[in-house]
Amino acid sequence: MRWSKILLSIACSFTMTISVADAHRNVELLVSSCAACHGTQGHSVGGTPRLAGLDSLHFIEQMRQFTSEERPSTVMHHHATGYTEEEIKLMAEFFSKQ
Repeated sequence: MRWSKILLSIACSFTMTISVADAHRNVELLVSSCAACHGTQGHSVGGTPRLAGLDSLHFIEQMRQFTSEERPSTVMHHHATGYTEEEIKLMAEFFSKQ
């Protein structure tokens, strides 16, 4: 009985490690689509807003406004509606740390 608990614990730890690694790879893929307009890792050099260092809650709120069309935009509505809430949270966290 004790060995089964140990093996289950090891299996859960391994699964969580894989999930964290997958999330990291996924967020890099998600934010790579932002680079065309907002610069590499959100470091904008042009007329688009800088995402790097942006407060994560502010990022989430802006994306919510784009998806609900409260905030007018030319293309961001289309981009924002393609993400899940979890993906937006991952991106918000990523950009806040840049």
